[in-house]
Amino acid sequence: MDCYTANWNPLGDSAFYRTSLGDPCISQIAVILCQFASLKYELYSMDWDLKEELRDCLVAAAPYGGPIALLRNPGRKEKPASARPVLEIYSASGVPLASLLWKSGPMVSLGWSAEEELLCVQEDGVVLVYGLHGDFRRHFSMGNEVLQNRVLDARIFHTEFGSGVAILTGAHRFTLSANVGDLKLRRMPEVPGLQSAPSCWTTVCQDRVAHILLAVGPDLYLLDHAACSAVIPPGLAPGVSSFLQMAVSFTYRHLALFTDTGYIWMGTASLKEKLCEFNCNIRAPPKQMVWCSRPRSKERAVVVGWERRLMVVGDAPEGIQFVLDEDSYLVPELDGVRIFSRSTHEFLHEVPVASEEIFKIASMAPGALLLEAQKEYEKESQKADEYLREIQELGQLPQAVQQCIEAAGHEHWPDMQKSLLRAASFGKCFLDRFPPDSFVRMCQDLRVLNAIRDYHIGIPLTYSQYKQLTIQVLLDRLVLRRLYPLAIQICEYLRLPEVQGVSRILAHWACYKVQQKDVSDEDVARAINQKLGDTPGVSYSDIAARAYGCGRTELAIKLLEYEPRSGEQVPLLLKMKRSKLALSKAIESGDTDLVFTVLLHLKNELNRGDFFMTLRNQPMALSLYRQFCKHQELETLKDLYNQDDNHQELGSFHIRASYAAEERIEGRVAALQTAADAFYKAKNEFAAKATEDQMRLLRLQRRLEDELGGRFLDLSLHDTVTTLILSGQNKRAEQLARDFRIPDKRLWWLKLTALADLEDWEELEKFSKSKKSPIGYLPFVEICMKQHNKYEAKKYASRVGPEQKVKALLLVGDVAQAADVAIEHRSEAEMSLVLSHCTGATDGATADKIQRARAQAQKK
Repeated sequence: MDCYTANWNPLGDSAFYRTSLGDPCISQIAVILCQFASLKYELYSMDWDLKEELRDCLVAAAPYGGPIALLRNPGRKEKPASARPVLEIYSASGVPLASLLWKSGPMVSLGWSAEEELLCVQEDGVVLVYGLHGDFRRHFSMGNEVLQNRVLDARIFHTEFGSGVAILTGAHRFTLSANVGDLKLRRMPEVPGLQSAPSCWTTVCQDRVAHILLAVGPDLYLLDHAACSAVIPPGLAPGVSSFLQMAVSFTYRHLALFTDTGYIWMGTASLKEKLCEFNCNIRAPPKQMVWCSRPRSKERAVVVGWERRLMVVGDAPEGIQFVLDEDSYLVPELDGVRIFSRSTHEFLHEVPVASEEIFKIASMAPGALLLEAQKEYEKESQKADEYLREIQELGQLPQAVQQCIEAAGHEHWPDMQKSLLRAASFGKCFLDRFPPDSFVRMCQDLRVLNAIRDYHIGIPLTYSQYKQLTIQVLLDRLVLRRLYPLAIQICEYLRLPEVQGVSRILAHWACYKVQQKDVSDEDVARAINQKLGDTPGVSYSDIAARAYGCGRTELAIKLLEYEPRSGEQVPLLLKMKRSKLALSKAIESGDTDLVFTVLLHLKNELNRGDFFMTLRNQPMALSLYRQFCKHQELETLKDLYNQDDNHQELGSFHIRASYAAEERIEGRVAALQTAADAFYKAKNEFAAKATEDQMRLLRLQRRLEDELGGRFLDLSLHDTVTTLILSGQNKRAEQLARDFRIPDKRLWWLKLTALADLEDWEELEKFSKSKKSPIGYLPFVEICMKQHNKYEAKKYASRVGPEQKVKALLLVGDVAQAADVAIEHRSEAEMSLVLSHCTGATDGATADKIQRARAQAQKK
């Protein structure tokens, strides 16, 4: 345990920092006296073959164990003008990922976005975006003002909204975009009296808004979207004439300022509160200054780097100093600082509380005793029982187990992880109700972390970073590195839902597979189908779209054959200009909306003749298009009927057109004549004759309107007759009935109804006596009763024939006479009908009479 804490370096009385940079410039006795330390350990031995020193390069390293990008800075060391710089991308372990010759404009700054895209800021204000493997993604400009004044300096920063870019132009103005994914440029206010570039500047985020903080001599200015404000750090040591460096913490909550007096001021990013101030006794401007703090820790520390010296300072009288053997670069992280050079990659961080409690010298913490008890148990020593009893007597065994589990998560080396987890497992055996979830979850997390920390993978995430990043983002980063097998193994090991895990990764693998142009389309499609099959959550259409985007149209079509959803196939086929195939797929799906979508696309894409020929080969599509044309494009519908010689439908079309489009009678008659001709061609004589009759009726109705006034047009033949009768034009009605051969029965019904509606009872009586009624006289009785005229109804009841006599008498309310007629006819049905109308005492005699008649009939 003593050897384990050899690289713990104390910072004040309450913090240790762990490192492996070498012996710090402090006494070893101070380590024993302190209660809190720093820790720095080696992540990787870098085997990269760098052609340049780090100080001669533009360097960018992504947080969360991300990749490293290097580009030689032409301003540092002269080379022949013909030599172009090389942009190189490495993993955090130094494994080469990409290398490309830089052929674009002069580079000012490099930086990584939150999605691990490399942002290259050029002198002309154009930002080029590259992928992890050097593939060009896109570019955007920071505006015309930046183009005209050129870029002096740039910063890539991260906020909760995404990754942003801040630009300092040659006119000493700032332009900022808080999210490169949704580019919105903001021109920051001008700084009064600024004639040269600020000595240092950075971006800070306050109230979810990005600001610029800059130093001009002894003054600090804060730029927001509206104004430039002078700010003064509280409690700053006097005598400051210039700020040489500034740094914001990883979470943008704290700020550090390095002054020309050698003092480092640390406080909140809002500049409202001072945390501490440290005199490093070095006035030379540092090459880098970054924060080194742990989440939820009360201790704050800043790491300052010069050419050959590194210093960790905080709220303590003395700092920790390291002598560097070679150029190093600092990468701020959520819970520490990564430090890499040509030969090593290390991690400096504050020792977590659980590790400190367990491993510090002479510790009597529950976790330390449990670890010792487990070691003694393996030695088969009785001391194990003594340590265990001591913990149990204090009732601290659950706390001890939890400490060991937590400390295991913060350890980088698997052997120490196993030792701590064995101690936790040992302690759990003596607890009745300790929940196993935290132990199992930690074992799973550490197995994942150890896998991705491997040299060939090169993602040195800490446990805190892993929890902040989430497993889904980690899987995305493995996919970006094309480490598909490892990502799938992690998903299966953690038992993630298939749609969120394996299916999503296989879809990414397939999208990468279609970019391999050295393999035939047939082989790629077969390999993808064999691998994916019917995996839920995988869309073959998305993979086909990627293939089409890579210029492999035939491969895209082959992949679409495996897509079960026609709604996903058709849009992509249309985009690929395979409209006829899209139409066939839409028809097979049975989705009419999908078919209509393809038809409208075809109509705009093909000329009229080719479009109609395509429809003729697809009867279902033709039928649907006709339905569409009936509501939207009538002229196109007529052309379709003409092309198909469909005279029957053409005739029907002209009939509808005569009513829908024409208002003049002449136009309507002409349209009907065209319809009649079409019906004759279709050998539909009935429809042709009916159309001609309608033409005659229209002409007659126009004549009637001219002679009699009133409205006759568009009335039916029956309504026309009725209207004439109601107008007192009986002779004209009869003539119309003869002309159009209306049967007598129908004419009598029409006239009967019309005269009753007029209540012209005298004319109705004359009409009834004009000749024998072809409809009988019961309708006269019914119509009169309907008009509540019982008197007139009785006139016609006497003229009703014997077979309907009873019914007529009952209609006029003559129940007694109806009973006599029913008895006379000896009709059981008529007697039953009369009995149903016998109500009340007045009809009692009639009912008795019928009953006696029934009894006599039964005796006979």
